[in-house]
Amino acid sequence: MTAASTGRRHVRRTRPALRLNGRAADWGLPVLGLVAVVALWWLATIVFSIEKLLVPSPKDVFDSFTAQSGYLLEQTWVTLLETVEGFAVAVVVGIPIAMLIAGSRLLEKMIYPLLLAVNAVPKIAIAPILVVWMGFGQLPKVVMVFLLCFFPVVISTAVGLKSTPSELTELVRSYDAGHMQAFFKVRFPYALPQVMVGLKTAISLAVIGAVIAEFVGADSGLGFVIVQSGSSADTPLAFAAMVLLGIISIVLFYGLVALEKVLLPWAEANQ
Repeated sequence: MTAASTGRRHVRRTRPALRLNGRAADWGLPVLGLVAVVALWWLATIVFSIEKLLVPSPKDVFDSFTAQSGYLLEQTWVTLLETVEGFAVAVVVGIPIAMLIAGSRLLEKMIYPLLLAVNAVPKIAIAPILVVWMGFGQLPKVVMVFLLCFFPVVISTAVGLKSTPSELTELVRSYDAGHMQAFFKVRFPYALPQVMVGLKTAISLAVIGAVIAEFVGADSGLGFVIVQSGSSADTPLAFAAMVLLGIISIVLFYGLVALEKVLLPWAEANQ
């Protein structure tokens, strides 16, 4: 047996082990960080004798959740639905607009300033106007999520489409490929990693948009729960709602990460 064959067998044995260790780290390190934060939080409430009205302990939050789990999960579903709907509308509207911007210098000059102006307006200032226009239903919350998600989706997609090397486009056209073929065969696949960056940024903002809208005018949702808990001085319930908001954000973000690994395995391999 040669040294080369022995080395190849050693590599084949170590690669699954390295992959397993990587997966364990991917799951274990976040859990370890979460346990450390909760332990420090609990320790601070004990050492400094912080009143439950100001900062409840993890046990107080857990007790509040178990006591009202049905109500909290119902409100979680409301916020989750608003978040996903607004994000989906931003993707459906934002990506075609980004394609237009990337494909036309004239449209880019016309639309970009408008996008910047809309993005610069504080969304908390728009929320009351949306309530006046659309009432207290679900629609103004979805629109608020859309407004926060729209800009990062458009900008990231446009940047990705414009970053395609001209050599690749010319190579495809040298094979008599049409404009649409060059776009869907080269430009859009090449832009997908940048598109996913925009989607991951947008999904992080989506939950914030839903909560902002629920703060201003709502009769359901986790933002509504936080407002009502503040008025009734039920701080543990407010913290339980905030924990659920954090869980929603984590699940949605890592859902997109998993989708990216499925759709773009080559992008991850090149990192």
